Amino acid sequence: MPRDHRPVKSIRVLLAEDQGMMRGALALLLGMEADIEVVAQVGRGDEIVERALLARPDVALLDIELPGRSGLDAAAELRDEVPDCRVLILTTFGRPGYLRRAMEAGAAGFLVKDGPVEELAEAVRKVLRGETVIDPALAAAALGAGPNPLTARERDALSAAVDGATIADIAARLHLSESTVRNYLSSAIGKTGTRNRMEAARAARRQGWL
Repeated sequence: MPRDHRPVKSIRVLLAEDQGMMRGALALLLGMEADIEVVAQVGRGDEIVERALLARPDVALLDIELPGRSGLDAAAELRDEVPDCRVLILTTFGRPGYLRRAMEAGAAGFLVKDGPVEELAEAVRKVLRGETVIDPALAAAALGAGPNPLTARERDALSAAVDGATIADIAARLHLSESTVRNYLSSAIGKTGTRNRMEAARAARRQGWL
């Protein structure tokens, strides 16, 4: 439907996706819905809150793995800074740990990208009505997976170790002592059943714990 024939009150959507082609395609497809208007697009996680404060979307459609900042971290800040904006996570990575973290961050929905656009558009409408929308298969997997065993500090230490940083680098980055960092990493290695911090970081990422 042409934009000049849209309803007076369209659903205003912010779209955060780092792949330009995917972002453009989603914006085009959602924009074809009579009651949806994409009012902002960003390619980085650290741009989400700033743009949301300017555009005042009704729904923020966020990927998780974004440069600068994860969509999950941005979702938590949106809950505080733009409380009227509902968050819908749309990701390639349907990991149970991601779903749990998304719900903890205040997201109203979680979908994977292989669904039809009609399903996505309806999910946007549902979360705006106050409903929660979760991919059924992922919800079942999350129930069976159990909670994230890592503490916030253990997650921080593992995240800082992903790029092969040394203990000293991690300590400086997190403003902790080297012995404290070693303790966090040792605990995380034990909880993930791995042999070293790099294996632990990979295992935690596969589960969606980081």
